[in-house]
Amino acid sequence: MRAAVVTAFHTPPSCEEFPTPEPADGQVLIDVLASAIHPRVRSQADGSHYTSVGELPLIPGIDGVGRTADGQLRYFVLPDTNIGAMAEQTLIDPRRSVVLPETIDPIVIAAAMNPAMSSWIALRRRIDFRPGSRVLVMGATGNAGRMAVQIAKRLGASHVTAAGRDAEKLAGLAALGADTLINLGQEKATATSELAAVGRDVDVVVDYLWGEWAATALSAIVPARRDDAQKLTWIQVGSITGPESPIPSAALRACNLHIVGSGQGSVSPRDILAELPSLASEITSGHYDIAARAVPLARVTAAWADAAVTTDRLVVIPSAR
Repeated sequence: MRAAVVTAFHTPPSCEEFPTPEPADGQVLIDVLASAIHPRVRSQADGSHYTSVGELPLIPGIDGVGRTADGQLRYFVLPDTNIGAMAEQTLIDPRRSVVLPETIDPIVIAAAMNPAMSSWIALRRRIDFRPGSRVLVMGATGNAGRMAVQIAKRLGASHVTAAGRDAEKLAGLAALGADTLINLGQEKATATSELAAVGRDVDVVVDYLWGEWAATALSAIVPARRDDAQKLTWIQVGSITGPESPIPSAALRACNLHIVGSGQGSVSPRDILAELPSLASEITSGHYDIAARAVPLARVTAAWADAAVTTDRLVVIPSAR
C-alpha cells in the first residue's frame, strides 16, 4: 500500500510503498478516506510530542475517516502506534471509533474532529462547565482556538472573548460567536489592558498559548478581578508560545485560581471515546465554520510545509493520485 512514511525525525514524511498491516486480535483493517495534518500529528512525526518513543519508520496520523469491509463509514482515533492514519489502509479498534452518516463529508470530519476535540473535551470532561459562563480563548486564531470559540458558544457561554495575534483571522471570529476581540499582536501594553478588562469577570480561560503570554495574561487579570473569590479556571491545552510559563506566585494566592491541563493522560481514553459520538454529531450539525482543504497522499511532503503557514486545515486523501 502507499503511505506517508517518516524515516528521520528531522525530515517530513514522503509517499512510499509500505507493507499492508495485518490485523491482530480486536483490530480491523480500514480503507482510509481522509486524515488531517494538525499540530498533534506534526509533533508525532518530528518526535517532539510527549508520547513519542522515538521509533522509526512511522506512518503519521492519529485519527481519520475510513470505510470498513462491511461498508460502514467511521471516524476513528488510533492508539499510540507507528502505523498511523496517513496511508491507504490502517488498523483500528472499532471501540475507538464511531459510525458516521453517509451524508457527511469525510474531509470536513477529518479536519474538524481533532481541533474541536481539544476544547470539547476540556470543557466537558476537565471542568464543571456551566451555561452562562464567560470564556476567554487564548490563541483563538489557530484552528483549534477558532473551533473553541464556536464550541464555547454552542455549550452555552454567555460571553466569549477571542484573543489572538493574527488581526485578519481575529476579525472573522466575530461572525463565529466571539463577543470581544483582543489583538495580541498590537502594542503589548494595550493588549494587556484589554485582557485585564475582560478578566474582571471571566470564568474560564481555554489556553492554547502558554509560555510568556500565560504569565502576562495572569499578571493582568488577577489584580483586575472584580471578586477575588470568584472561581477562575485556567485550562492549559496547548503551548504555541512556549512549553514553560513563569506563573507569578501571587496569582495563586490572590484569587480563586484553578489551573488544569487537558490532553492525553489528564483525560482517560475511556472518557475521550465516550465523547466521540456527541462530538461527531455536533460537527455534522452544520453549525460550524470549518476551513478544510484536501491534498493527495502523493503530495504529503509539500503539504507538510504548507500546513505550517496556511490558514486551512490540510487533509490527506489517500485515494487521490
